[in-house]
Amino acid sequence: MSQIGFFVLLAALVAVIALQVMALLRSRGGPTGDLAERIERVEREVRLQLQATAQASNAASVQQFDAMRRQLEAQGLVGRNEQARSIKLFTDSMHQRMEEIRATLELKIKDLQADNGARLEEMRKTVDEKLHATLESRLTASFQQVSERLERVHQGLGEMQQLALGVGDLKRVLTNVKTRGTWGEVQLEMLLEQVLTPDQYAKNVETIAGSGARVEFALKLPGQGDNGAPVWMPIDAKFPKEQYERLLEAADNADAEGVALAGRELERAVRNEARTIAEKYVSPPHTTDFAILFLPTEGLYAEVMRRPGLADELQRVSRISIAGPSTLTALLNSLQMGFRTLALEKRSSEVWQVLGAVKTEFSKFGDVLAATKLTLERAAKNIESAETRSRAMARKLKTVEALPSEQAQLLMGAEGGDKGELDTD
Repeated sequence: MSQIGFFVLLAALVAVIALQVMALLRSRGGPTGDLAERIERVEREVRLQLQATAQASNAASVQQFDAMRRQLEAQGLVGRNEQARSIKLFTDSMHQRMEEIRATLELKIKDLQADNGARLEEMRKTVDEKLHATLESRLTASFQQVSERLERVHQGLGEMQQLALGVGDLKRVLTNVKTRGTWGEVQLEMLLEQVLTPDQYAKNVETIAGSGARVEFALKLPGQGDNGAPVWMPIDAKFPKEQYERLLEAADNADAEGVALAGRELERAVRNEARTIAEKYVSPPHTTDFAILFLPTEGLYAEVMRRPGLADELQRVSRISIAGPSTLTALLNSLQMGFRTLALEKRSSEVWQVLGAVKTEFSKFGDVLAATKLTLERAAKNIESAETRSRAMARKLKTVEALPSEQAQLLMGAEGGDKGELDTD
């Protein structure tokens, strides 16, 4: 670039000299044509030389620039390679150091966890032993008192156990157990056996003394007199088979007139049976003022109840109630509950006294359980606090930077003394 500036300066000087010469000649009035041509020719030659020199200088500069670029690229490549090797060595060194740090931290954390686990296990064993001993002694005393009271209750309620003998029969009825026997007395007897106890009903009872008429079954209700004589509720099973079968046959044949005729015959038969039961077996106050006419099939019972006004008429005129298998079962269940209520009322005063004593003992037992619960809760809170501190220490160790190997070894060697101090705390 210095050579180009030199030639440019030289060309400018030549041009200035040429212009001064031309100006001088003009001022003297001499001829200027030849001189101007010469100057112009010189100027062209100088311009050409300047162009050639500039081109040569540009070519040299380009070569110098190319050489400098190649040299810089070579130096940059060497620098990058060197930097890559340095970074790789640094990375490998850092990775190795991090592995050493991780191994050291894992070892310390394992030692700390093992130590904490041993201490927690020791605390748990101590707490369990103390709680077990205290709880066992108190519960043993409390359960002994409760057992004595319950034994008295068991002895005082011995008769109530007899009343529970019919629970199995009641359960079978409620779960829809199929009964054996399908008609008349057999089915009625089976229903009574399923629901009632043997001392709550009787078979072939002479409800009216001296009449000689015996009803198939009668329920034994508690009497109101001083002599304790029972009051009987007569139950008689009737099955007007011929009339009912004719009704079913007429219905199957779609014989409307036959159905009406058989229905009237069935009503007449039921009225006659109800009148007979009322005359032979109902005699208040030795019996209830009504009796039960049991129809052994649900179909027959539904057909009789379907007759307009028949059931009301029998209840109003003859004091007879119609019952089928399902309705009789419901009635017997209601009576069974009444029997049990009466039995419980007889022993209610004694039962209430024993239960009052048991309630007192249970209140004491509740106090013991409340104190035991508080002790257990305090122990659980202590263990939970120790676990929280252990987790907090573990989280803090995750952020701790590793020491050099020499200092770590020294710290590991001094751990025994520090641990002893922690134990004293």
